[in-house]
Amino acid sequence: MARKFLYLIAVIIVIVIAGAIALSIWSREATQIAFVPRGEFVEQKPLAANAYEDPDMWYSRPGIGTEDPARYQPAIAEAPVDPATRTPSPDAPAAEQSLDQGNPMAATATLPGEPADASELPSFAVFFVPPTSYIKAGGDWNATLDDASTNSRARLFLKGLASPFNRADEIWAPKYRQAGAGAFLTDKPEAAKAIDAAYADVAQAFRYFVESVDADKPIVLAGHSQGAAHVLRLLREEVAGTPLEKRIVAVYAPGWPVSVEHDLPALPFPACAAPAQTQCLLAWSAFAEDGDASLIMERYKATPGYDGQPRGDGPILCVNPLTGSTGGNAPASANLGTLVPDEGMTSGSLVAGAVPARCGSNGLLYIGEPPTLGEGVLPGGNYHVYDIPLFWKNVQEDVVARVKAWTQSPS
Repeated sequence: MARKFLYLIAVIIVIVIAGAIALSIWSREATQIAFVPRGEFVEQKPLAANAYEDPDMWYSRPGIGTEDPARYQPAIAEAPVDPATRTPSPDAPAAEQSLDQGNPMAATATLPGEPADASELPSFAVFFVPPTSYIKAGGDWNATLDDASTNSRARLFLKGLASPFNRADEIWAPKYRQAGAGAFLTDKPEAAKAIDAAYADVAQAFRYFVESVDADKPIVLAGHSQGAAHVLRLLREEVAGTPLEKRIVAVYAPGWPVSVEHDLPALPFPACAAPAQTQCLLAWSAFAEDGDASLIMERYKATPGYDGQPRGDGPILCVNPLTGSTGGNAPASANLGTLVPDEGMTSGSLVAGAVPARCGSNGLLYIGEPPTLGEGVLPGGNYHVYDIPLFWKNVQEDVVARVKAWTQSPS
């Protein structure tokens, strides 16, 4: 029990840490001096051809067991019983008791996470690329594989972001020499080299993953932030136009802006337009209803799309995670479970009906007046850190529904 309790604490800690990551990526003016490396790009030695045969090169993979961070299953929050529904007694008249029933966070107990019936689940494999966990100010352009802080943060980060995919019979999440946060804050040529170096590791890991899973097993690609960027590049360079393309059920790339005009046409799959659609892409970036996204939009406009042209003012792709469809809005009642820390930041649980979702005209995902989720919420109402935890249970159900549709398709 003590270990489980510490694991829950770790989930909350990583959310706080991830706030610094996301802030460094999008708040260019505020963090460029601190996070953009001043030195030259130093190319690290290429990995050995068989590097990813080593289990230590993976944060998650078959065989790790209960220590696998992607296999985390949060508890389910249970609201306290409304005293008004109880039979009054002399010691506790219902009229003298009250609950904040208007607060979806008013949960005082938790139940064990919902167990999955393996006999009802389709067989599928997930390749999940972790986001940036190398956030050292004044550091190098790329992390090293043996950086203890980076690896510890990555494992913790996966518990909140990769765990909705835990109904897969295989989840693979590789270590890679990720680009530092500063690489996403500058147009220096060194930054492009750092991102290319990180992708080279991811691509090598992906090839080993493909060789390792059964040749007819459906595959889900997923990642967040920097991880989502690498997944989209895999889609273009390793999947498009190959026999593997037919096995990709869906691609989950939240936390990375995808231009509808300049990025999407260069990808082999369209945006998901329906909840059971297969061979499609899901992406979203969460903000409070009154959030200020000017920093994100400024950086977004300045970067080129996959067609080589500036992204400009065109909209970002928004697939609503509550509906599984492009655009539109959904009430909080459609949210099956948000992964939320408690007030003391000592545990986390799934709370249903807490957060709505609306795709704005600019392609950002607005979540109304959201719950208090701790220090991970960024200035401007930016919920980048919580892109997946906000909709944890819906993402879990969405993945299974799409895989089932893929397995039942005649093609």
